[in-house]
Amino acid sequence: MSQQGGGHYYVPAPSTWPITGSIALLFMGFGAALSVNRIPLGYGLLATGFAILVYMLFGWFSTVARESESGKFNKQVDKSFRWGMSWFIFTEVMFFGAFFGALYYMRMHSVPDLADLDNKILWPDFTAEWPTAGPGITEKFMPMGPWGLPAFNTLLLLTSGVTVTWAHWALKLNKRGQLKLGLFLTFALGFLFVGLQAYEYGHAYSEMNLKLTTGAYGASFFMLTGFHGFHVTVGSIMLFVIWCRVLKGHFSPENHFGFEGVAWYWHFVDVVWLGLFIFVYWLI
Repeated sequence: MSQQGGGHYYVPAPSTWPITGSIALLFMGFGAALSVNRIPLGYGLLATGFAILVYMLFGWFSTVARESESGKFNKQVDKSFRWGMSWFIFTEVMFFGAFFGALYYMRMHSVPDLADLDNKILWPDFTAEWPTAGPGITEKFMPMGPWGLPAFNTLLLLTSGVTVTWAHWALKLNKRGQLKLGLFLTFALGFLFVGLQAYEYGHAYSEMNLKLTTGAYGASFFMLTGFHGFHVTVGSIMLFVIWCRVLKGHFSPENHFGFEGVAWYWHFVDVVWLGLFIFVYWLI
């Protein structure tokens, strides 16, 4: 580990947090695969993986916070953090871009192709209408409309984007009270969004017969909204950690990238949801 000073770049000691996060993702990956196939062990693995992930997040955040508050980070380290966060968000853009691309290809190419004359012998009753579960799936379901709870959730996320920006300006002006309130409102709205989405899923399964197994529409709906809900959950946890740091007096108007990085992530989550609301809920 090199020491800060004289323009030296701080290099942290070897850490166990990356391998801890990898173990969490391993449990979550196997747990999700088994849960989708209704194997009881999957639910336990999924919960274990999520618990390890939360433990890793809090532990790693605490380590970085101690390093930051002890004065180990200079402008060069700050620049590295900014580039690192920018590339991370870029990978997330590509991640959701792949799912949006799959949805586009399904709606504009796969479904029409399956209803053309060449396939009429196989599926004579199938029509190229969206939403659809696909040919050969006769179980009835109701699509999730945009108004009601989805529109309210959209309002929640848009409001949270305003409150985190409000908190950011408060930090720049050193208004600590406004900063604390803005951050609290932001992660509270995020957790409320996740709770309402869970309620929406329960309603979809019990009242609309809309499930992950409901062919093309069900799979695309739950994969896109589910991964977004996971990102909202992670973002809310990150905001809660930043709020706890603010309560301890961390960050200053001149040095607060920890806050900015989470704010970038949160705005990205908001933008993704707008895309989901338009292309998954509205244009059905």
